[in-house]
Amino acid sequence: MGHRDASQRKKIKEAYQQLYNKSLMDDLHSELSVILWTYDPPERDARLANEVLQSWIHDVNCLQVIVEIACASTPDHLVAVRQTYCALFSCSLEEDIIARVSLPVQKVNVLPYNKELVDHNTSDELVMILSTRNIHYNFPLQDITNCGEGLLESMLKVVIWCINSPEKHFGLGTNEDSLSRAIVTRAEIDMIKVKEEYLKMKDTALEYATANDTSGYYREFLMTLLGANNSSL
Repeated sequence: MGHRDASQRKKIKEAYQQLYNKSLMDDLHSELSVILWTYDPPERDARLANEVLQSWIHDVNCLQVIVEIACASTPDHLVAVRQTYCALFSCSLEEDIIARVSLPVQKVNVLPYNKELVDHNTSDELVMILSTRNIHYNFPLQDITNCGEGLLESMLKVVIWCINSPEKHFGLGTNEDSLSRAIVTRAEIDMIKVKEEYLKMKDTALEYATANDTSGYYREFLMTLLGANNSSL
């Protein structure tokens, strides 16, 4: 599956269903990253967002997934994610964010999806500018840091990274889950740039870091997405 693009993976899923009369997704009991890779990109991101919103833990590591989808995606992909989310969960993504994420962090997460759902009179100008992708203001990260180190400030930093330098954000790889997610979601977008940024920031190759943290078929799968030669690691 790691050697197949989105359209080919879709055909494999359909053929599997016809041949065995059961879902390929149900039979994939290995790693979450393998399952995510098998989904079409819009469905993958819709399910990632829903998993975050259903969780009781709403820290920056969780909520940044929603920002990544909104601010590091093309407009067409974002529309497809919203449509898929509604079809899968019978609720709009924006409505789920409003219902499950508290203010003021809610504003950062809702605005990129639908700015009409937020009262602009009560929305902070900085949040509005960043979350609607208006990068002409080019706020330095230090200005946000000077305002504090809370969840809101952390989310605003993620917004800036995803808008201005998504490859740097995904190259950060702060933990195993975020690193694996970055590999799966950026493999067909800008993986070369992500690997370059990871090397600059961590002073080690992403391939070697991933190989050291994983094993077995899961390791081979991620190495395939990275375009690495397993025998050389």
